[in-house]
Amino acid sequence: MKHNFKITAILLTMFLITQLIGVYVVGYYLQEGNTLPFGLEPPTPETNIGFIGILPQIIVAFIFAIAIFFLLTKFKVEFILRLWFFAVVTIALSITFMSFVSGFLPRALIISTIVALVLAFVKIYKQSFIIHNSTELLIYPGLAAVFVPILNVYTIATLLVLISIYDMWAVWHSGIMQKMARYQIDNLKVFSGFFVPYISKQTKEKIKIWKNTISKKDLEKKKIKASVAILGGGDVVFPIITAGVMLKTLGLGSALFVIIGAALGLGYLFFFSEKKKFYPAMPFITIGIFLGMAVSYLVF
Repeated sequence: MKHNFKITAILLTMFLITQLIGVYVVGYYLQEGNTLPFGLEPPTPETNIGFIGILPQIIVAFIFAIAIFFLLTKFKVEFILRLWFFAVVTIALSITFMSFVSGFLPRALIISTIVALVLAFVKIYKQSFIIHNSTELLIYPGLAAVFVPILNVYTIATLLVLISIYDMWAVWHSGIMQKMARYQIDNLKVFSGFFVPYISKQTKEKIKIWKNTISKKDLEKKKIKASVAILGGGDVVFPIITAGVMLKTLGLGSALFVIIGAALGLGYLFFFSEKKKFYPAMPFITIGIFLGMAVSYLVF
């Protein structure tokens, strides 16, 4: 196991909570009359050809976003990258909050946007650990709500395969994923995903020894290395998008099967991965998602 049981359980719990929130948010915007704010309501294709026609656009946009990110990192314009993160987080949080409060609060969009702006500012510019992870629970449902209407079962399945292949190449061959994660954490002080720092058992034992053998002043000078458990945002949002697609195709039960499958795939990776090694999560999650989809078609 790469991380201890407690940290693994925390990551899996946050993953599952986000998936369930995502199903609610996506389901809300799939209902007739509930439209996405900020003019983000996409035209919904009516045929398989229409859905397939949108897929290349999504792939090109994905490639373009990665290229822009690396271009900005090369020139070290962190303020633009933070502003980019700030804008995306604000929009995504606003979408999620709207689904919660629009039924009973007047001026729901204004209130949702104000709350989202405050939380996004703290998250991006103040680096609060609690705010970071709590907002991560709400960001990906909002993002998923934008993409679900323009995808169907065939296009999301294709996208999952392509993303999994890219993930394997980016982690095991080029190391792009590790570089992106390190740059976000070290330079931007922002990470797009769950971020759980912790002290290993060996480090805790060293600290106990130091407390009994050296002075408090010398102890404060010691450099204590913390381990970090992370789960990238892509590993969280794609299962939500798939669950949303299955929600509009076969219903809630199918969406839940997808979530269970994704959680099992991620759990398998967590429990059988080795310490100090990097793994692409999407291939494992995708296999679990496909199993969930297969069960859905058998049951429903």
